[in-house]
Amino acid sequence: MTAAFLDFSKSRGNDLSTPVPALGFLGLKPSDRWCLCASRWQEAFEAGQAPRVVLRATHEGALTFCSLADLKRFAVDLA
Repeated sequence: MTAAFLDFSKSRGNDLSTPVPALGFLGLKPSDRWCLCASRWQEAFEAGQAPRVVLRATHEGALTFCSLADLKRFAVDLA
């Protein structure tokens, strides 16, 4: 997660940074890892707000929404 992505997601109606104790959700902060749906990542990418990805943990179904080249550019686990 990045602060920019968390702000972007909140602006789109998905507040990931505010804790929800009743659900056991502590809220996310920059540098946390979180599973994103591919369509949200692509939306953030197109807005210039996409967070880095762990490509080895990304399901191949993400390629329905995202290009492999874009995912590779944002991958933290490629040498």
